[in-house]
Amino acid sequence: MTSREEKRQMKSAARLYAVQALFQMEHSGQSVRSITREFETHRFGATYEEGEFAEGEPGLFRSIVEHAVNWQALIDQMTDRALVAKWPIDRIDPVIRALFRAAGAEMTQLDTPPKVVINEFVDVARAFFPEGREAGFVNAVLDHMAREAKPGAF
Repeated sequence: MTSREEKRQMKSAARLYAVQALFQMEHSGQSVRSITREFETHRFGATYEEGEFAEGEPGLFRSIVEHAVNWQALIDQMTDRALVAKWPIDRIDPVIRALFRAAGAEMTQLDTPPKVVINEFVDVARAFFPEGREAGFVNAVLDHMAREAKPGAF
């Protein structure tokens, strides 16, 4: 039986993988089906010379990626409203853009509480940008998006 902490770690890993998959899809043109198959086959729990990849929660991973693609226009509009007018989503770092799409998908299409989504994706930002100010930026934008998507949660 999987412990509660292991389940939480698998969900966190699924979110990180979703951001990576969305980034890769944007740059490679791969389909949702091929990218999810690739990640589930070659990344979830895989061991390489560089180290071991965490086991991800496949259902959450697939849901985030599929919803991010299917609802991308809505999510991008929400993100644009949360950003300063001079910085539309197509001008921000592609990793952060993928992160906003993944977080927006979970926030708008799944039942995850907005505060959980914000905390989890701020952690993802720290994983990609450990030395920078990106985590604070991500926190502010996601907070704005969450208040628009689910105002009753605040």
